[in-house]
Amino acid sequence: MNNSEWFTRVPTLETEKYLLRGIEIEDASNLYRFLRDKETMKNITPHPVQGEEEVKEAIKESLTKFDNQKEIPWVIIHKEDGDLIGQFRLHKVHLWHRKAEMGAVIRDDYQNRGVMTEIIQVILPFVFDSLKLNRLVGDIFARNDGSRKLLEKFGFTKEGVLRDTDFDGEAFHDTVVYSMLKEEYEVRKNKLS
Repeated sequence: MNNSEWFTRVPTLETEKYLLRGIEIEDASNLYRFLRDKETMKNITPHPVQGEEEVKEAIKESLTKFDNQKEIPWVIIHKEDGDLIGQFRLHKVHLWHRKAEMGAVIRDDYQNRGVMTEIIQVILPFVFDSLKLNRLVGDIFARNDGSRKLLEKFGFTKEGVLRDTDFDGEAFHDTVVYSMLKEEYEVRKNKLS
C-alpha cells in the first residue's frame, strides 16, 4: 500500500486495552466533556473550547485535513467499556518529506494510567512501517513532564528548546522538540525482537 492509500479512510489501530478509530462529528459531545476542562488542557491552552459547536468545527477541520493528506485524527476508546477517553492525531503530515507530528489529549481520569504507553506502541509501527515516514515529532511545552518522560522512554531524541515559541493567550512558553527517525525506530525494533 502506498502512502496516499492510507487516506481513503482513517485506519483503526488496536492495543490490548484501547482502540483508535477515526474521529466522527458524533464524537463532539463526548470530546467536549474533557476538552473544556482547564486542568486537562493545561499543557495545550489556558482557553479550552467553549461549546460543543466549537468541537464540531474542529472535527470538521481535522477531517478536511485528512482528505488533504495532512492529518490522521483518531479518538481513543477504552475497549472494556466503550468509553471515549481521549484523542490522538498525526498532524502536519507531509508525505513528500515523509514526516508528521503527534498530538494527544487524554481524559483527566485516564491520565498517568499507561494509555499513551500503549498507544505509542502501535503508532510507531504504523508511522514507520505502514506510512513509511522518516521522521516523527513530539513537540511539547517545556513544563510537560509526563510527555517528556514518555518520549524519552521510547527513545525519542531531544533536538532542542524553542524559547518563547508558543503564546497561550496569557504567557509565552518554551517548546521542547523531540523526534524519532526511521533508522532509530529500526534499531529499537530490532533490539526488542
